[in-house]
Amino acid sequence: MTISLSRLTSFYGDLDAPSLLRVMIKEEFAGKIALLTSFGSDSVLMLSLVADVDVNTPILFLETQKHFPETLEYAKTLIQQIGLKNVKYLTPDIAMCGRIDPDGTLWSTTPNRCCWLRKVEPLKRAVKDEGYQAIITGRKRYQTKDRSEMSTIELDEDGIFRINPIAEWTKEDQQQATRTRNLPAHPLVAKGYKSIGCAPCTAPVKDGEDERAGRWAHTIGLDQDQKVECGIHVPSNQTNWSV
Repeated sequence: MTISLSRLTSFYGDLDAPSLLRVMIKEEFAGKIALLTSFGSDSVLMLSLVADVDVNTPILFLETQKHFPETLEYAKTLIQQIGLKNVKYLTPDIAMCGRIDPDGTLWSTTPNRCCWLRKVEPLKRAVKDEGYQAIITGRKRYQTKDRSEMSTIELDEDGIFRINPIAEWTKEDQQQATRTRNLPAHPLVAKGYKSIGCAPCTAPVKDGEDERAGRWAHTIGLDQDQKVECGIHVPSNQTNWSV
């Protein structure tokens, strides 16, 4: 049977997060689905929810080679504590990095291209090579304007399903579930980093500021608006980021 967005939405669009994950991982996309994670400030809950269903579910970590050391240590902690069995570190193409970003400073002048090089291209390559039909994300509607109408089940331009189990959750919902599960926080959260990506492009935020205000803050002045997405969730026809 061909898997269609309309059928999935009709059958499963109203399921809660645990139920949606179970049917997607165990039935609809068995062996063909993976969780995309940054091991950032919001990652631990989705990792725990997916592990409840199957600790062997592939976990795709975009190891951009620009992460905070604390993020890499946090990843090791979560892998051990949650019992994840199939974490895949996706790295940029070495030859491409040497040609496009030889001194590693592309982030400071052309951040969109840097994100394409270190995130978008490695993810697309892994999805193609591994034959994944669906990717699980931890995105929430409250995070950005572009995500405000996001559905729990989507289909991207490449024909890959995006499963967003906690799309409708509030920040308070997420925090409560994390506390209930007694899950460890990213060590940088206590230092004011509320949303964590690559080290050069992430800054702490002040009390009362939007939690993503520290993401790509250096891009103010490089473009008309502060960059808000790395590109892995943005259709290519809305960007001009590739090389």
